[in-house]
Amino acid sequence: QVQLVESGGGSVQAGGSLRLSCAASASTTYYMGWFRQARGKEREVVASIYTRDDITYYSDSVKGRFTISQDKAKNTVYLQMNSLKPDDTAVYYCAAWYGLGWSLVVTPAQVNFWGQGTQVTVSS
Repeated sequence: QVQLVESGGGSVQAGGSLRLSCAASASTTYYMGWFRQARGKEREVVASIYTRDDITYYSDSVKGRFTISQDKAKNTVYLQMNSLKPDDTAVYYCAAWYGLGWSLVVTPAQVNFWGQGTQVTVSS
């Protein structure tokens, strides 16, 4: 069992920045990432990282604005969010999964462990 503890999030004006952190209790999974779920929408992956060699994935909606990174010594993954837009408003969830084959992009059903979620609100 891997526990994920998130921190960061909050409210910011459009164009601002926030950083989310996710500390994992163990480093046994191959992939970690961030999903988000806006009100009335499905949960979607926005960024992920293959923890063994730092290969990353970004959804088109955040590419060029968000950066996922990890500190292996701390078992912590970060999501730096810049140039935030009102459309980025959502609950953000840290996720960890073992994957089957190459699995940077997965559905929520394929995630093995979830964080508690943190609200990000971007006002115009």
